[in-house]
Amino acid sequence: MARGIRAGGVGTDRGGRVPTVSTPTAVLGAGSFGTCLAMLSAREHDVKIWSRRPEVAEAINRSRRNPRYLSGFELPPRVEATDDLREALAGRELVIVAVPSHALRDVMCRAGPFIEPGAIVVSAVKGIEYETGLTMHGVLEEVLGPEHHPRLVALSGPSFAAEIARQRPTVVTLACREEVFAISVQATLSCPWFRCYTHTDVIGVETAGALKNVIAIAVGISDGMDGGLNARAALMTRGLAEITRIGVAQGAEPETFLGLSGMGDLLLTCTGDLSRNRRVGLGLGQGRRLEQIKAELGEVAEGIETTRAAVRLADRLGVEAPITNLVRAVIDGEKTPGEAGHALMTRQLRSERERKP
Repeated sequence: MARGIRAGGVGTDRGGRVPTVSTPTAVLGAGSFGTCLAMLSAREHDVKIWSRRPEVAEAINRSRRNPRYLSGFELPPRVEATDDLREALAGRELVIVAVPSHALRDVMCRAGPFIEPGAIVVSAVKGIEYETGLTMHGVLEEVLGPEHHPRLVALSGPSFAAEIARQRPTVVTLACREEVFAISVQATLSCPWFRCYTHTDVIGVETAGALKNVIAIAVGISDGMDGGLNARAALMTRGLAEITRIGVAQGAEPETFLGLSGMGDLLLTCTGDLSRNRRVGLGLGQGRRLEQIKAELGEVAEGIETTRAAVRLADRLGVEAPITNLVRAVIDGEKTPGEAGHALMTRQLRSERERKP
C-alpha cells in the first residue's frame, strides 16, 4: 500500500488537519495539467515529472521552468524531470497520469512494467477511447496488471491548470472503487487551496469529466454565433441531461452528475475563458476552420476527439445524444453552426422528464 495508508495518513490531528507524510510521486506528462500537479505535489513530496521530449526535461532541470507550458511559473526544487519512464517510476508510491487521452494506452503500456506493485495510480486524463468506447479507467484496466486495478483513482472536477499553479482555491473529486485508496490520495494532495473529495462511482466521474468537453464546444459555438445567454443556459442544462443519460446507461449513479465532476466541471468548462474546448467552439461559431483553431491553441482540446467517440458510444448504448451528434457534424464539416442550431431547436417536441425504460 502507499505510504499515506501505511503511516495512517488518512487520519487527522486535533486541529482537524491531515498530517503530512512524504510520498515519492511520479507525474507522467509535462503538459499544463501535469506541470501544475507536479507543482502541487512538490509542496511536501519528492516529485519526478516525465516528459516525452528530452529537451523539455532538460530545460526544467536547468531553468526550473517548463519551456512549453505554464512557463511563467518557477517549479519547486523538489521537482526533477526526466524523459525516461523507468527512472520516473522507480520507487514512486503515487503515480499521477496527465497525458493526452489518445496517448494514454501507449504511454501506460510502456510504463506498466516499471510501476511499483503497491503504487496508487491517479488518472487526471479526461476522454473516451474512440475504438473501444472505454473511459480512461477502462483503458488502464486493460493495459495494467490486475494487481493495480484496486488502486486506480480518477481525478476530475472544475480545475484549470493555470489557476492551480497560481494557488487559487480549487476543489476536485477523487474516485476509486476501493475508496480507501482515494482517501489516501486525498490526504496526500489536499492543502488549504486544493481540496479533494472522494467518491466510488468511477464510471460516472469519468464519463462526466469527458463529455462536459463536448458540451463546452456546443456552448462555444452558440456564443461564437452570438446565440445569447438563454441559449447558453439551455445547452448546459440539456447537455447535462445528455451526459447523465450516457453515464447511467453504463451503470453510473445519476447523483454523480450533480457533483464536482459533473455540474461543477461543466459550468467551468462552458463559461471559463481558459477552456480550450470552449475556444474551439467559439472559433467554429465564428466561421473559422477547425485546423486553424487547433493550430492557434497549441495544446490538445480533448473535446474534439471525445465528441467523435461519444457519438459511437451513445449509438452503441442506444442513448439519444442530439447535442453531441450535432457538435460532431459541425466539427466534421457536415453542417454549419447555423444549420446545427436550427436542427436542435426544431426537433420533435417532448416532455422534459426523462422516460424510464
